[in-house]
Amino acid sequence: MLIFAAVAESPASESWPEYRGPSQNGHSDATGLPLSWSESENVRWKTPIRGRAWSSPVIFGNQVWLTTATPDGKKMYAVCVSRESGTVVHNRLLFDVPEPRPLGNTVNSYGTPSPVIERGRVYISFGSYGTACLDTVTAKTFWERRDLPCHHWRGPASSPYVYGDLLFLHMDGADHQYIVALDKATGETVWRTGRSTDYGDLDENGQPKAGGDYRKAYNTPIVMRAAGGVQLISPSAKAFYAYDPLTGKEIWQVRHPAHSTAARPLFHEGLAILSTGFSQTHLWAVKLDGRGDTTDTHVAWKVTKGAPKRCSPLLIDGLLYLCTDKGVVTCLDATMGKQVWQLRIGGNHSASPVYADGRIYFFSEEGETVVLKPGRTAVVLGKNQLDDGFMASPAIVGKAFFLRTKTHLYRIEG
Repeated sequence: MLIFAAVAESPASESWPEYRGPSQNGHSDATGLPLSWSESENVRWKTPIRGRAWSSPVIFGNQVWLTTATPDGKKMYAVCVSRESGTVVHNRLLFDVPEPRPLGNTVNSYGTPSPVIERGRVYISFGSYGTACLDTVTAKTFWERRDLPCHHWRGPASSPYVYGDLLFLHMDGADHQYIVALDKATGETVWRTGRSTDYGDLDENGQPKAGGDYRKAYNTPIVMRAAGGVQLISPSAKAFYAYDPLTGKEIWQVRHPAHSTAARPLFHEGLAILSTGFSQTHLWAVKLDGRGDTTDTHVAWKVTKGAPKRCSPLLIDGLLYLCTDKGVVTCLDATMGKQVWQLRIGGNHSASPVYADGRIYFFSEEGETVVLKPGRTAVVLGKNQLDDGFMASPAIVGKAFFLRTKTHLYRIEG
């Protein structure tokens, strides 16, 4: 089973503490959610969010927190919205960045990492540009770190992750590749571990000869229980890793051929379900009881077609649901990796789907939400459209969706 960080102290249906929810797998136990909506139907409120950022909203009590940044990346903000009214409560400028590195693409933003929230504290990260812990009442800073180096190459995207008293940050860039654990109370470094993979040589200017993309990763770690203990599962470019979360000691690694991995891992019957990322997009199931380099011994199965590049998969009753960035949904048997069905729902997809109230919701970059019924037959239950598209993954609290489009934050409720 998964071990989940105790970042929420309220029922799962009443908080959404990180971008994959209270169970860190895209599931919600909420009921009474709407099946249909539009700009004129089931919109409780709609609040414009300035800037350009793809971070997902997180929720605790009456607060909805997210981040934003100016399109040029020179100013980075933490935003708090009232869950009840949609009013902006805090719009705090956290970091001035005189010379941010160019993103190099139109897909990412300077504010893609999602916050983590718990009672009284919210953890905000913009990668190497800065990480801070804020008081959720006053928005004042408890601590901040701006000394963790990483050339993110195409912008930061890995979200912070809380487990116990530790806050984990992935720093997988063109120049540095490591994971760091901070004391969440003080921000001080507890441990820092470099990736042990050989990424190739640097040129005379300190730039990777093979290109920065081949060292880059966007993933967020997760703790799983396995082999009589706990492991911090940490996907990176060219390899998947497991670490001791308290010490940072590497437990095992599995080498893979891809880079820029983004989809969050899942756990199923002793297996970690992991996406390799870009260039060779596969889905691998890795046994967790290995030590050292287990590439040749602990990969239970591989899927080479229909695997997600950016969207995190869903696991429901032994079935995996995958969505490609081009809108092809595949249902797999999670034990063997065998395809059950495949359906093209259309659109481009970066946001991760969610499962709630017996339905699966997929959110496209064009603003369409396709609702499917889980099971061994593909059944479309509905389609909904908003004015702008989704890059951020949704949040669910009570009987409402909290949906961030490229321009607005919505509360969708029947």
